[in-house]
Amino acid sequence: MADKSSIEWTDATWNPTTGCTKVSPGCKNCYAERLAKRLKAMGNPKYQNGFDFTVQERALELPLTWKEPRKIFVNSMSDLFHELMPGDYLEKCFDVMERANWHVYQVLTKRPGRMLEFTQKYGRVPDNVWLGTSVEMRAFVSRIDILRKVVAKTRFISFEPLIGSVGKVDLSGISWAIVGGESGPGHRPIKIEWVREIREQCKESGVAFFFKQWGGIRPKSGGRELDGKYWNQYPEDRSAWPFIERSAEPRIRVPVRANG
Repeated sequence: MADKSSIEWTDATWNPTTGCTKVSPGCKNCYAERLAKRLKAMGNPKYQNGFDFTVQERALELPLTWKEPRKIFVNSMSDLFHELMPGDYLEKCFDVMERANWHVYQVLTKRPGRMLEFTQKYGRVPDNVWLGTSVEMRAFVSRIDILRKVVAKTRFISFEPLIGSVGKVDLSGISWAIVGGESGPGHRPIKIEWVREIREQCKESGVAFFFKQWGGIRPKSGGRELDGKYWNQYPEDRSAWPFIERSAEPRIRVPVRANG
């Protein structure tokens, strides 16, 4: 699969733009920035500008070439609603998502204000386009209030990297919550009670809950188990409480063969 993703909650990534700028503490150890700098050093022409915001017109119609339906994370290396994103190009991105409507698009931003402004002008968001915002700690819970004003069938929140308690949150109008710890050099720790408080609020509100990772030096360093289970719900499962959950996979013990 072209542009296949290792991100647990999606199938593929599509980057019609690359590059971004930091807007809040969750951006401090941005994985996309590290990767963009590495790709630039390797001579990748798409990243000749490093992590500066760049329109990638050659990638614009890529989803149209993927004939098998998949979940697509839009702009894993950027923010579709970045302040430097040209309005006409943003419309073209949404046009592609409407035309290639056999896919589901997962659009995540730390700039829900511009998302709201754009969607009010653009009109009805197609049902196959999920719109979400990132909330890394209590100080940014207000992003959810902005997201709730966006007219879309599926709204979601990424509590990743979760670097603090979010406290009590209003999840009305929200379909899905992703939670994950930070990974990479200088990663900040995540506490189990922060994750549990989100999970319990999702349960009370009928919101699908997806626990992505504990994090660590690498994304998979800490595994994905929470209280002995993998939590892999998607929005279409949100009415199925108690959770469709899966017990942790048994660890395979490799027998040690004696010499000779």
